[in-house]
Amino acid sequence: MKKYNYRRLVPIVILAVVLAVILRSTIFASYVVDGESMEPTLYDGNLLMVNKIVYDLKDVDRFDVIVFHANKEEDYVKRVIGLPGDEIEYKYDQLYVNSEKVKEKFLDSYVQASDSKPFTQNFTLKEITGKQKVPEGKLFVMGDNRQDSLDSRSFGFISTEQLVGKVDVTYWPLSKTKLSFGK
Repeated sequence: MKKYNYRRLVPIVILAVVLAVILRSTIFASYVVDGESMEPTLYDGNLLMVNKIVYDLKDVDRFDVIVFHANKEEDYVKRVIGLPGDEIEYKYDQLYVNSEKVKEKFLDSYVQASDSKPFTQNFTLKEITGKQKVPEGKLFVMGDNRQDSLDSRSFGFISTEQLVGKVDVTYWPLSKTKLSFGK
């Protein structure tokens, strides 16, 4: 029978726990979804793991699901629709970015199941914000539940300075667990 040297094992376990706590609080943050604005992607009560450093390493991509500081008390979770320099328009439930049709596959089942048409009301960026394009350092964000979402159509652009990070993992409820690394 093999004998373990516990005096050598205990410091390694303690170091591993300390590193896990430090890395978890600096690299990741946990959030609870509050509301229905991101259905069918995220539901009220879902628990999320948000990667806080990803945007220090790479740029925000269109359709990333992000968490950002909406104000001093609240953080919101939304989907990035417009990046700096983009012209955004919605016409007959179709997203146009820089005059090109862009497919939103994540909405397909929800749009088909919806009784209300159009699912996303027509708009242009200029009508909503007074700007033709998304300004440098800003993002245009929307909830996936387009008929019941407080998003950039209401409060305008968000600054990239407001970003907390990218939603990488939904881990509760277990039946809805998914990893979102990459696209």
